[in-house]
Formats: sequence, C-alpha cells, structure tokens
Amino acid sequence: MCTPCCVSQLACCCGSAACSLCCGCCPKIKQSTSTRFMYTLFFMLVTVTCVIMMSPTVEQGMRKHIPFYEDMCLQLNAGENCSTLVGYSAVYKVCFGMACFFLFFALFTIRVRTSTECRAAVHNGFWFFKFVALLGCCAGGFFLPNQDKFLEVWRYVGAAGGFLFLLIQLMLLVQFAHRWNQNWSSGADYNKMWYAALALVTLVLFSIAVGAMVFMIIFYTHPEACFLNKLFLGVNCGLCFIVSLLAISPCIQTFQPTSGLLQPAVITVYVMYLTFSALASKPIETVLENGNNITVCVFPLNSGLQSDTTIVKGVGTAILFGCILYSCLISTTKRSTAALRVYRNDMPENERARCCFCCVDDTEDYDDEKTAGGQNVMYDEKEGTIYSYCYFHFVFFLGSLYVMMTVTNWFHYDNAKIERLLDGSWSVFWIKMASCWVCLFLYMWTLIAPMLFPKRFLA
Repeated sequence: MCTPCCVSQLACCCGSAACSLCCGCCPKIKQSTSTRFMYTLFFMLVTVTCVIMMSPTVEQGMRKHIPFYEDMCLQLNAGENCSTLVGYSAVYKVCFGMACFFLFFALFTIRVRTSTECRAAVHNGFWFFKFVALLGCCAGGFFLPNQDKFLEVWRYVGAAGGFLFLLIQLMLLVQFAHRWNQNWSSGADYNKMWYAALALVTLVLFSIAVGAMVFMIIFYTHPEACFLNKLFLGVNCGLCFIVSLLAISPCIQTFQPTSGLLQPAVITVYVMYLTFSALASKPIETVLENGNNITVCVFPLNSGLQSDTTIVKGVGTAILFGCILYSCLISTTKRSTAALRVYRNDMPENERARCCFCCVDDTEDYDDEKTAGGQNVMYDEKEGTIYSYCYFHFVFFLGSLYVMMTVTNWFHYDNAKIERLLDGSWSVFWIKMASCWVCLFLYMWTLIAPMLFPKRFLA
C-alpha cells in the first residue's frame, strides 16, 4: 500500500494532477480549492522568508547557533555574515522573483476557459517544477546587474502595485457590505426575523464604531498637541455620518430600494479601524511638561514590560499576514471577480438569506473522484473554470508587491526592521489615512451612480 501512495504523491508533485494534499484521512476537497491552497502556500513561504530577512534577531541567532556560519557565507559569496541576504534590498530581490513568477502565470493563463486545456493543466499541477521555478526566480534577483538602479525603480513599481492591491480590497469591502444587506433583506420577504437581525447587527456595528471613536479621542488626542489626530478624527467621523444619511435618503432609495444602514455601518467600522491603525502608525509626539518631554497620543501599556511590547507586535504582525492571505484568497472567487465594477442590483430571484452568506460556494455538487492513496478530490472544473486563473495570479502579483512594501516599511526602508514594523512612520500613516477616504468615496459612488446613470443600472 505504501508504493501506490508514494507514486500518487509523486504524480501530484510532478505531473498534471490536482494536488490532493497527500492524505487519505483529510476531508473532501475541490480541485479549484486545492490549487489555490498550493499557490497560497508558495506565497506564504516566501513571505515568511522576507520576514526572516528583515529580522536582526533571527540573523544574530543564526550567527550564534549555526556552526561555521561565517565560512559558509564566504563560500556562498554572500558577504561578511551574509550581509547581502538580509535587509530591505534582499527582500526587494526575493519579492521581485515572486512577483515575476505570478506575473508570468497571469500572462500564461489569459483567456483560459476550461480545465482541459494544456495551460490549465500546468496551472493545476506540476507543483514540484513550479516550486523549483519559484526558488529560481527568487534567487535570480540577487544576480541582477546595476542593482542600485534596480532597487530605486522597483521601489516605485512596488508602491504602485501595493496601492492597487489596497484599492481592490476596498472595492471588495464595499461589495461585501452591499451583498450582506442584499442577502438578509431578501430573507425578510418570508420571515420578518431577518429585519430584527438586520437591526441588531446594524446597532452593534454602529456601537463599535462609536466606541472606537471615543477610545481614539481619549488616547490619541491631547489639548496641546496631536492636531492632525483631532483633524482627521473629526473629518472621518463627519464623512461617515454623511454617507449614513445618504444611504437612507429618499433619492437614493428610489434607485436602490435595498440600501439601508447596514452598509454604512460596515463601512464606518472599517474606517474607524483604518483611522485607529493610522493614528497608531504615526511617529510619536512629545510635549514639554514640568521640564520633561512627555510622549503623548499613544496607548500606554499597563505594565510597561518589554514582553508586552513583543506580544503586541507579534499579534499585530500575525494579523497583518492573516489579512494579506485572506485578501488574496477572497479576491479570486468568481463572485468577487465580478464585483470589481460599479455595484449593480443583480440579486438572483432564488436568493436565500443565510447567516454565513459569504461562505456559500459558487459551485454546485460534483462527482467525486478518488485520488489513489490520497485525499478525495472533487473535479469541479470539468465544464469550465470556477474562477479566473489570470486574475488569480494577478492578485497574487499585487500581493507580492504589497508584502514587499509593508515588510520594508514602505518608503522608510533604510533602517527598516521587522521588529519595528509597527513602530510607525509618516508614509504608513498617510497610506492608511488615504485608504479611509478612498473607501468612503467608493461607497458613496456606489450610492449615487445609479441616480446619475439610471439607464445603465436598469435590471
């Protein structure tokens, strides 16, 4: 039994078979899901490598515990103590290789409509060879000529791609808010309890937003300092109030009957989160009190221990990677791909209200096909692709650039360290604050666009 199992896993890695995660005791999985899982695994492996490269703590630990570390660095021509393999320049080169890998597959899979094509077979299999190709791309970045010029140009390419990645996620958030309200409102036609659910969730979300605003007023403002904090708190809260009134105004509801307070509640909570993240990312400010410089507009840790700071930064970094991973996966579903346009009221007639509507799969049930010695795989793309392969890789291409810019602290990369990822900088502050305004603008546009162009939005 061991031999057939090993052969099947070898076919999974080297052949055109779908990856079955190599375990017969695992639950059933769809071919499209397993493929996206494997690409996500590649993405996370490179991301973790970038984090290690930006960590002086890891570098010191390797130097201390790896025997003949200095000799090994010299043999690899990696500089003294492997200096060329750490720091922001190494992250730029590794992410350049990963971005090239996903960009190539984005171009390679343009207009793939069925999984029976040879290009689809390459997309869904040959994992060992693709892993080797990814390693080769990442290593190739270290052999580029004129690297100083490359780093200067690649920084701006990464910034543009990172901004576009953020924009896509904001568009999907707006679509999610509309979809949520749309789905639950459809349930009210046959069960009035859905109205109560809508009201309860809306009240909870607005309560969270108000609580966040009060929290930021208490901890991130000061009578004699932090003028920007006061200004942007007032501006963002005012804009959230305006879009909430706009969502329930009669002129908007004439063209969008399903528009209500749930959508602005979701947007408001997210804007408050971005505002908090921006204020927490701003460089510290001090005021002179009793002859001493006192740090203001920061959230104080009660114990003041270094371990607390480490825990906060570790949790924050884990949340960051979790958000990137979720964004890459959710952006590539069939429904999310269709959402990257101005919102239309395209709710199907048989729409069913569900508590976890966003987890409903776009596909129906498919016949199972047993992978010998491995996991049951449902081949759900026999009649056509479930998601756009090209768009899938393009999102991961943008995600690679976003990871590169985030790990290297955007434009403050010279002294960037992963341990200082959450210490704050002006570039991160302005990026997050601008994201607030873009999110509000996108949502406002989805409200007024049907009123401005009624013929285009007719059912």
